[in-house]
This record gives sequence, C-alpha cells and structure tokens, in this order.
Amino acid sequence: MTRICVFGAGAIGGYVGARLAMKGEAEVSLVARGAHLAAIEAKGLTLRQGGETHVLHPRVTDDPKKLGHQDFIILTLKAHGLAGVIDQLKPLIGPDTAILFAQNGIPWWYFHGVGGPLEGTRLESVDPGGEIWNRIGPERALGSVVWQAAEIEAPGVVAHHYGDRMPIGEPTGERTERVLRLSRLLTAAGIKSPVRTELRNEIWLKLWGNLSFNPVSVLTNGTLVDLATDPGTRRVISAMMEEARAVGEALGVTFAVDIGERIDMAAKVGAHRTSMLQDVVAGRPTELDSLLGVVLELASLAKISTPSLQLIYDLCKFRCKVA
Repeated sequence: MTRICVFGAGAIGGYVGARLAMKGEAEVSLVARGAHLAAIEAKGLTLRQGGETHVLHPRVTDDPKKLGHQDFIILTLKAHGLAGVIDQLKPLIGPDTAILFAQNGIPWWYFHGVGGPLEGTRLESVDPGGEIWNRIGPERALGSVVWQAAEIEAPGVVAHHYGDRMPIGEPTGERTERVLRLSRLLTAAGIKSPVRTELRNEIWLKLWGNLSFNPVSVLTNGTLVDLATDPGTRRVISAMMEEARAVGEALGVTFAVDIGERIDMAAKVGAHRTSMLQDVVAGRPTELDSLLGVVLELASLAKISTPSLQLIYDLCKFRCKVA
C-alpha cells in the first residue's frame, strides 16, 4: 500500500489527511504538534465538511523518525516554515520519495525544469541561501495549487469551508508515473487533483489574487468582497495585477482570465478575511515574501518596473513589523 505522510497537519493538511484516511487506499500518517496533536491522539481527527462530520484515526506523531520512509510526503506548512523542517523531513525520505509542496505563492523550485537561461535559478525570497534546493533537491518536488479554504475550529477539529480542487504537476511538466499515481489517490479521496503539464499558469492564477488582495487587506482590514467592490481598492488591486501580469508573461506564463474576472472571482468568496490579515492580527509570521516579495525578485530578473507592487510591499512589510 502507498505510504503517505501529511507533514504539518493543520487546517489544509488535516483536511487532506482526513480525506485520504477516509478513502483507505493509502497508509496515511500525520505529523502535527501541540494541542492539535494531543487532541488527535486522544479522540481522532474530526473533519467537518458539507454538513457532515467524520472522525478518522490515522497514525499521528510529532516525531517523524517513528514513521519511516514514505512514498509521498504532502508538505502543507506555509512557505516561510519550509527551511526550518528539513532535518525533520530526512527520516521520511527514501530513495524514491516524492514531496508534494502545498504552499501559496511562487515555489522555491520554480526554475527547475524550465530550460533556458533561468534554469536552476534559486529564489532568495522563498529559499534563502538555496537551503531547500541544496538539501532536499528539486528532483523530489511535485507542485500543487491549493484552492481550498479550511480552518482548525478546535484542537483536533478541522472545518472545510469551500473548494475541492488541488491540481498537481511535475516542475518539468512531464506526466510521470509518480504524479499520476498521487493524482489518482487524491482524486479518489474526493480532492480533484488533475495533473497539469503547465502548472505554473495555475500557480500564477492563484497568486494573482494572493499577491494583491492579501497585502491590501492587511493595510485596510478589508474582506475580499469589500476590496473587490470598493472603487479605490479595486483600482489599487487592478494596478498590482497589471504589473504582476507583465512579470508572469515575461516568464512565459499565460493567464486564462482577465483582471476584472480575477477580481470578481475573489469577490464571490464573500466577507472572508485573508489568511495574511489573520496572521497579522494573531501576531504570526506572514507569507508576504512568498506572495509578493518573490514577484519583486522575479520582476528584477525580468527587468520589469513594478512601482505599485513595491509600494504595497514596503507598506505591508512595515505593518507586519509593527503589528
């Protein structure tokens, strides 16, 4: 049976782990910590979704050494936490282990398998010093785009709010046996995970909203629908998206919708506070660099001017520092 470890089984990780455990086609283990870990050990992992409640009992620990080598690791920590868990990941990694990176923003492996002059470029904003690239290796990486929203309602209890898509892909764009295998397992578990040969296009589609709405929400305290419908904030977000689109297109990305459509997509989510705003309010580190700082780094590589992005980045960085 395929062995899958969900590392960082918080909201999204708990949701993915619960769905996989519910299906029963893989041997699922979770790495969690603190009160969440204690609650899962004592009572199981509770998933609330679509008006139903499921209680699962996958293996759970805070010590990866107890789990052994895995076929797949699904890594659901936020991007700024990746470098800090490399040593903990090592006991899980065998000769053929693949790691699905389920983070928002531009991934650290972005320039693996693209060819051309930027092939192998390390991105300092998301992988300082090339730590992840050098110690994990991009050849193990699988990419994903997480379109779901979930939260930990209480220790051991995960509530899924919306979204059932998590497309995945190889950085090289190949349809390998391993990515097809993981796609089948996730899809069978109720998580729509088609294999994308051009995953970077969908990464940018998600990022387009995150890089604009998230930092603007931190500066204004606005919800998604507030920011999308107010004329002033909509103009700011449009300007940011226009600059980001120029960067993406310079790197070969194709955008499937226009700016107005992408803003309207966010508005349909409703009165939702972005995860970045929630992090600032709670005093936690934010994803600012993986969502916006990295786009400024890419703009520099592409020699494209991005004054609106730089302005919002600088203001938001200050706001995060003093919050």
